[in-house]
Order: sequence, then C-alpha cells, then structure tokens
Amino acid sequence: KLTDKREFKAKVIGVDKRTDVALMKIEAKDLPKVTIGDPEKLKVGEWVVAIGKPFGLENTMTAGIVSAKQRETGSEIALLQTDVAVNPGNSGGPLINTRGEVVGVNSQILSPVGSYIGISFAIPIDEAMRVVDQLRSSGRVVRGYLGIQPTDVPRELAEEYGLANGRGKTRGAFVRQVVPGAPGEKAGIQAGDVVLSVNGRPVEGAVDLRRTLG
Repeated sequence: KLTDKREFKAKVIGVDKRTDVALMKIEAKDLPKVTIGDPEKLKVGEWVVAIGKPFGLENTMTAGIVSAKQRETGSEIALLQTDVAVNPGNSGGPLINTRGEVVGVNSQILSPVGSYIGISFAIPIDEAMRVVDQLRSSGRVVRGYLGIQPTDVPRELAEEYGLANGRGKTRGAFVRQVVPGAPGEKAGIQAGDVVLSVNGRPVEGAVDLRRTLG
C-alpha cells in the first residue's frame, strides 16, 4: 500500500534470513524512489532520520544521531548504531541522512522491555544492496565458507607472535577448530593457525574474518 492509497500484490523474489532482507516486485508505474547513499561517508555524530509507520501511525519520522558505524551485536554484519526511535512498524524502513540519501535499513533495537529505550541498529545500505543484487540475479544469497571456528587471538599468543598493539587489542583470527573435509582443511589450514589477511585485506579479528569470507 502506497501513500497515494494504491495497493498492489507483491511477488517475493527472494529472502535472506541472515540479514532479514527481502526483495519484492510489484507491477506499477510512476513510482517514487529514494537515493541510495554511501555508509562509508557517514560520520559518527551525524544526524539521521527514520521514516515508517510505528504502531500504525502513518508517515512518522524520528530523528537521532549515529553512535557507531561498525557495532558488534553478535551477528555477522557490522551494524550502524543510532538513537533514532525504532519500534514495530518502522523497523525495516529507511535510515536517511540529512541529504535525503538512504544509508541503512532499520533492523533491530537493544531493549530489556521489547520497545525502544534509546539504542537502535540499522543494516548499512551497501550490505543490503549486495544482498538485493544476489536475490535479483539468482533468488538466493551465496556466501564464502571455509569450515573453521575462529576466535580472536589469545593475549598470550598475540604478545608472543607480535600481534598485540599495546592498547589491549590484537589482530588476526586464531583457528580453534577445522571441520573435517571442509574447504579450509583441504587448503591446509590447521587448528592453531592465525589468519592475518584475506586476499590482501587485513583481518582484525574473528568477526572480521567471518564477514570477509561471507
């Protein structure tokens, strides 16, 4: 249903459960469209807004600022953290910068009560569009797989191998386990190895490695 009251039946082209992104198609003309922005250019402290229909209230806009651009929440996606109010009905909607560009898809909140209390997360739009491109071309999303269980490099090993930066952080991903018969084992990866880069891209930690492989 559009704001001009037109209604359509939508066909689901594909769904990606990991990102909770779906691609849908409707047969329509003269549709308005948004401008896709670049999350890389987004700055912490920058104002952003969400538009949606929280609790059934149409055309509701909420505003806030970006708190972090690479927030870890346990998922394999680096999320944008904001204090934009997100509630049932505007999650799934666009996160827009002050230039009117969509920089994210409002996705999650952090709350012990199930409703917004000041912390919300959005999928960066470039990640969402990568998913959309694959759903459009094949109806599904294909990700890389090594078959290893990585963790951050243990502190004692990081100091021994010179992988600690002196500020409490380590670099690289420690291979704790390798799945028998998986691509990683066939390539020669062994438990106890440390992965420092993938195709020349430095690996900061276990989550970074999983995302890069994906």
